Amino acid sequence: MRHVIFHNHMSKRNFILLVIILVTVVAAIFGFFYFRRSATTPGTGGVGTNFISQFNPFGSNKTTTPAVTPPANVSGYQPNLEPATKTNAKLKKVSGMPVAGFTIYSKERLKVVVPAPILPSPSGEVPSKTGSTTGNLGTGKTKPTPPLTEFMPALRYVDKVTGNVYETFADKIEERKFSTTIIPRIYEAYWGNKGESVVMRYLKTDGKTIETFAGNLPKEYLGADTTAANEIKGSFLPENIKDMSVSPDAGSVFYLFNVGDNMVGTTFNLTTNKKVQIFISPFTEWLSQWPNNKMITFTTKPSSGLPGYMYAMDPNNKNLNKIFGKINGLTTLTSPDGKLVLYGNDNLSLGIYHLDTKVANILGVKTLPEKCFWGKISDVVYCAVPKFIGAGQYPDAWYQGEVSFSDQIWKMDIKTGNATLILDPITTSVGEEIDGIKLALDDGENYLFFVNKKDSSLWEFGLK
Repeated sequence: MRHVIFHNHMSKRNFILLVIILVTVVAAIFGFFYFRRSATTPGTGGVGTNFISQFNPFGSNKTTTPAVTPPANVSGYQPNLEPATKTNAKLKKVSGMPVAGFTIYSKERLKVVVPAPILPSPSGEVPSKTGSTTGNLGTGKTKPTPPLTEFMPALRYVDKVTGNVYETFADKIEERKFSTTIIPRIYEAYWGNKGESVVMRYLKTDGKTIETFAGNLPKEYLGADTTAANEIKGSFLPENIKDMSVSPDAGSVFYLFNVGDNMVGTTFNLTTNKKVQIFISPFTEWLSQWPNNKMITFTTKPSSGLPGYMYAMDPNNKNLNKIFGKINGLTTLTSPDGKLVLYGNDNLSLGIYHLDTKVANILGVKTLPEKCFWGKISDVVYCAVPKFIGAGQYPDAWYQGEVSFSDQIWKMDIKTGNATLILDPITTSVGEEIDGIKLALDDGENYLFFVNKKDSSLWEFGLK
């Protein structure tokens, strides 16, 4: 009996001792993590004190470089993608509506200057805030300092639904209506004279006749009152113009239209309205481009499985010369210096044709020249390159809207042959698929602009 009582006493003591040890251990662990957390200053290490956020990839603020998938047949170089934090800030949607066409021009504005603080002289006197003295110094007369101004890239574009013109600066998107002239359902718009001339094309109410209106916008003056009620005044060009291109100085347009069984080409000065016929051909299916003052190019309209040809003409002597051809589905984009032709075929494979050596080089990129734009000195090409190209008859399927692409933007150096991935819109904070067309650069090549074919919205991407 005594042995049983002793055993029970020992069991209770051991149990109490075990409980004390467990409480001590738990308290020590709690204290260790508590003081360790308190010693970490937010922003100096770790990922914060939110335990769940450390394991939630959608809640992490850590910048990661997205996986890069090169376009079809691209090889021999390592893509260089901008970090996500920079890309997010550089890609911006410009227009709040579908656009029929846009232009980039240099616009003057007042420069915002933060005045330096006025400090007292060693004698304790505060310098005078009056302007600088001019003329006779003895008169004490002063002349106010004129405000500082700067010229910045600006955009004008046409609302596809109403024909209204809008404008904004490139570095600060503030969309403003500039005209109220209503021309419904504009299909495409071409610009000239630094954004002061516009050519709008649309279908008449019969749904068949193509109407082309060439108009001029009133000038803007720095510091003057601006209004959105400006009118576009102009005149109509011949009906059913089949194709149009803008001169390199944007002072004239060249357009093609049928006269009897022939295709006639005419230049039209956007300032003087002077017309000059410079081209006539019994073949009627042409696409034109005006890359420089001494060259207008003509490429046969492309179709899958059919050979295409390219010609060039000097508008001054009107001589037409064959460049190259026998390429199925041929589409072209000539460099500004007129020495290189970016061309594609019905497999959408891009190549460069050298007019001097008559040698062609394959670039290893699949897209259409219409989705590209040359740099000002013809050394680089920017292209919207589809991530994936499905089976189909190209370029017909893309032209007809049967196929839509999700593009990346690539920069290709013509001299070295290297290509660099500079933007994948779907991986940015915008997260939007873009089928890029109408690519363009500002004069300083600080911005790349393009239209998303999916909804005709205008976008810009900062290159620097």
